[in-house]
Amino acid sequence: MAGKTIRSGPSGASGATSMINDPRMRSIFYQTVTLIILVLAVWFITNNTIQNLQRANIASGFGFLNGRAGFDIGQTLIDYNNDNTFGRALIVGILNTLQVAVLGIITASIIGFLVGIARLSKNWLVSKLAQAYVEIFRNLPPLLVIFFWYKGVITILPQARESLALPLDTYLNNRGFFYPKFVWGEGTWMVPVAFLVGIIITFFVYRWAKARQMRTGQPFRTGLVGTAIIIGLPLLTFLALGAPLTFDVPVLGRFNLAGGSVIAPEFMSLYLALSFYTASFIAEIVRGGIKAVAKGQTEAAEALGLRSSTTTRLIVVPQAMRIIIPPLTSQYLNLTKNSSLAVAVGFSDLVAVGGTILNQTGQAVEVVAIWMIVYLSLSITTALFMNWFNAKMALVER
Repeated sequence: MAGKTIRSGPSGASGATSMINDPRMRSIFYQTVTLIILVLAVWFITNNTIQNLQRANIASGFGFLNGRAGFDIGQTLIDYNNDNTFGRALIVGILNTLQVAVLGIITASIIGFLVGIARLSKNWLVSKLAQAYVEIFRNLPPLLVIFFWYKGVITILPQARESLALPLDTYLNNRGFFYPKFVWGEGTWMVPVAFLVGIIITFFVYRWAKARQMRTGQPFRTGLVGTAIIIGLPLLTFLALGAPLTFDVPVLGRFNLAGGSVIAPEFMSLYLALSFYTASFIAEIVRGGIKAVAKGQTEAAEALGLRSSTTTRLIVVPQAMRIIIPPLTSQYLNLTKNSSLAVAVGFSDLVAVGGTILNQTGQAVEVVAIWMIVYLSLSITTALFMNWFNAKMALVER
């Protein structure tokens, strides 16, 4: 009987073919190659940067932050003068950025919600005015809006000698908004402590009221009680201390205003521009969120005899919040990052202060790294808070 001839290739070739056809092995191979390329790229950039710094006789590291700044900053939230260090100047810039971001987010949210609801108004004039506001501000670049407020509104205000006198001893002119300065007396540190205690008490009251409602079905006026605690406790503390507060009132002189505090026009233009610009996007988010709520919810409320305002406040908006919050987070992040446009009007935010330090020290890599770390930290913190808030506002089905 004739035998069969069996041909077999080299075992090595067969093993290589099986490894290439194995999806798991291919995945490991490609990931390893990608990691090697990434490491080589980082090494090349780092090595090239170090060599360039050495050729320019620029020392690397963050030791320059201990050097004398030698420049003034117009508006500060903490004490600062030109004898302070670069590090303190950067802290001033970070605080100014936070100030613009926080106040801008609050103002933009209020305006955006009002305009978004107004766009759905049955009043034709109110709805069209809200639509015009959205279409105008949403289709302009933010830098142009900043210049509009700075060059087109604030700088054409009267000069200091012709300041507009406003209520409560306040004045407005092209140098800013002047208002009485608070001069706190001894022991006033207890007032903010009482405010924090009021917030903590309100939190526990809210938890107790929620558990009570889940157990018995009886609602509790948490908002009214919480407001009374948060406002009343610091007020009682303030009165118990003997009201240790006086005011340094601005006085209009022949050529200028003396005393009081001032909000600089650079800050005003940036704050108003970012607030109104971001509010136009928030308004559309609010309108879309409200429109996404089932129409049957509104019809059921009307069948029960509820007013339109009550229906919107208690039924429609709470359900729309789960749709509104995620895109709202992006707008908050955009507002915070757009605050870097402050350099266009001379407001001393993080980027403006960092740019001055960069020009004086030449520490470009370190300054840019600080910018990136600060903005990344602000963005991550904002996103984490909004994700937590979104989880709290989510509707829990039984």
